[in-house]
Amino acid sequence: QVQLEESGGGLVQAGGSLRLSCAVSGSTLSSNTLGWYRQAPGNQRELVAEINSYGSTAYADSVKGRFAISRDYVKNAVYLQMNSLKPEDTAVYYCNLRPRGVLSRYGTWGQGTQVTVAS
Repeated sequence: QVQLEESGGGLVQAGGSLRLSCAVSGSTLSSNTLGWYRQAPGNQRELVAEINSYGSTAYADSVKGRFAISRDYVKNAVYLQMNSLKPEDTAVYYCNLRPRGVLSRYGTWGQGTQVTVAS
């Protein structure tokens, strides 16, 4: 069974940085697409960043130039480096794993980690 465990969330001031981690067990990173999503109160869950089986990345327009997604095959983990954080980045951040051709909603989700950016 595939399991995802997020960590690294917390409180940070605007303009600061935070690094989220997602530990993956039960599957390999290279055969799947890994994504970071976020959901703020009253909002739908939205894609923040993805990295696919080829290593290609994609980002939401709102975080381009500020966030970076990466993988570590030794630790079997995926990371989200968040720089120049803004109050509007405040949300619960979720890690997602899905095989190619499978929608993220049908993939595996972590429990989420809270990120709060203070102005």
